[in-house]
Amino acid sequence: MSEFEIAQHVLNTLRQAESAEPQAAVPLLKKLIGLVNGDGSEQPFEIEEARSTAFMAICEYAKALHRGQPADELWPEAIHATKKWQSLAGSPALA
Repeated sequence: MSEFEIAQHVLNTLRQAESAEPQAAVPLLKKLIGLVNGDGSEQPFEIEEARSTAFMAICEYAKALHRGQPADELWPEAIHATKKWQSLAGSPALA
């Protein structure tokens, strides 16, 4: 899978998680860890940074869901970070 495709998969999963109950959303989000961590292949700094930001935002969202805390404000942050990652991954100048 390309970096762009990985980001697209993460984005789709985040959208699924938003409409799921927390106990169903957390396992969906946990499955993303390996994808968002990357496969070790070298990417431009901007893409690595965007992926890292998306990873942290997704972790914060999942952590809040897991703890039963309000997560409504964290979901848009995770979506925004993932969209930025996807945009950079699809950019021919950086990919």
